Amino acid sequence: MLETALSLARLLGLPLAVRGDLSLAAIRNKYHTADLLVVTKNGPVVYTPGGEYFFHLNMAELRIKNLLIGKHDHMAAAMGIIPGMTILDCTLGLATDAIVASFAVGSEGSIVGLEASPVIAAVTSWGLQQFVADDAMINAALRRITVKNADYNNYLPTLPDRCYDVVFFDPMFRVPIGSSSNLKPLRFLADDRPLSAEALEQACRIARKRVVIKETNGSPEFSRLDIGLMQGGKYSSVQYGIIEVGG
Repeated sequence: MLETALSLARLLGLPLAVRGDLSLAAIRNKYHTADLLVVTKNGPVVYTPGGEYFFHLNMAELRIKNLLIGKHDHMAAAMGIIPGMTILDCTLGLATDAIVASFAVGSEGSIVGLEASPVIAAVTSWGLQQFVADDAMINAALRRITVKNADYNNYLPTLPDRCYDVVFFDPMFRVPIGSSSNLKPLRFLADDRPLSAEALEQACRIARKRVVIKETNGSPEFSRLDIGLMQGGKYSSVQYGIIEVGG
């Protein structure tokens, strides 16, 4: 635990405090901060005013199990995923979608996830490398994901044309989904800027097949970005906007 704490403190440029008998409130007061990164026996946990953020599989495990028995996954369908594909996830966050995509593309494919928040990138990267699920196939999917602490607005222009099959965006929803209480801490840590037309243009240059944007069902973001093709369940709370850019 101390080795992990030292590593994270160096990576993020944070002061390291040995908790001892101090309460979290006492440490917050001592360091004049609302957010704390605490290393526990189960891994790093970020305490925010919106709750605790730590790595977990969220819905990824259930979605993968559904894929294994032939059930439909709206994101996988929107991406047109086949084994061996390369996917750039520009808004990694908890990595739930990236884990499902990594499983679907298999060992011959690759997933790179960009995350603008250094803290989220560090915690998610730790989880993808250290978390142990009950299923070996899920563990393999976790380990295959490469995390880059980068702002896609700055990173995308540095990439060559047609270098990924799919470019994926899951920007912070303009209107949060009420049932997604486990995502509330992310709102205190994540980049909440909406997707820009300039970034979307860069994504279309980079993608060989599709650019996919995840948003709430009926979101005005789709019309703002001039996206007309949608994938998603009739009663689903989210939809996937699709831009076809190649064969």
